[in-house]
Amino acid sequence: MIPILAQSQHSGLLSYFFLSNTAGQLIILALGVFSAIAWTVMFSKFMELNNLQNLNLDFESDLNDAPSLLDLARQVDFSDSVPYAALVGDATQAYFRAVELDSASLDRENAVSYSENALRRAVAQQSIFYEKKMVLLASIVTGAPFMGLLGTVWGVMDAFGAIALESSASLQKLAPGVSGALLTTVAGLLVAIPSVFGYNFLLAVTKKRVIDLENFASSVADRIELEDTLSRDT
Repeated sequence: MIPILAQSQHSGLLSYFFLSNTAGQLIILALGVFSAIAWTVMFSKFMELNNLQNLNLDFESDLNDAPSLLDLARQVDFSDSVPYAALVGDATQAYFRAVELDSASLDRENAVSYSENALRRAVAQQSIFYEKKMVLLASIVTGAPFMGLLGTVWGVMDAFGAIALESSASLQKLAPGVSGALLTTVAGLLVAIPSVFGYNFLLAVTKKRVIDLENFASSVADRIELEDTLSRDT
């Protein structure tokens, strides 16, 4: 019992790391880098989504207070850094371009359809922006466990290969190499588990924000159509 207790005092993740083969140690270090990247992406993406939502809500509040969206668009240049403002800017610019060509070859009613097409393109472009960095996080979620498994299989293969070259085999000779090899699987799971929870949460938030974009674009299209109808009637 005494040797076993003495051995257990020196066991731990750090000792298992040094028991791993070179490939296992490199994989663990790579997983550490991926973990840092994943946490950075999760925090930065969460802060980015919150910041964009606050900017969108402020812009929507200001837009609702404006008596006329089209008159406001003639006076103000909308910032592309605010997704809602970018939608309104693209839609109104397309509308005004169509109105300018009206006297030459276009029916005035086509201006509204041009603005709606611009809104659809803008929503698609903003959706890509909202989903930025999610591919990187998804790659880490998917790849980390496989990297850990690769390190474990490689380490176990080396451990058994070393035992095969010796005249006698024992559990004491095999255990250190196997424990070091299993550490890579643990490292892979430690990277993947928090990353998958963060990815699913951010994916849900991103989908909600894209739906908000689509709803806002629909309301903008309705408002442009209504103001266009009123202007033609007067």
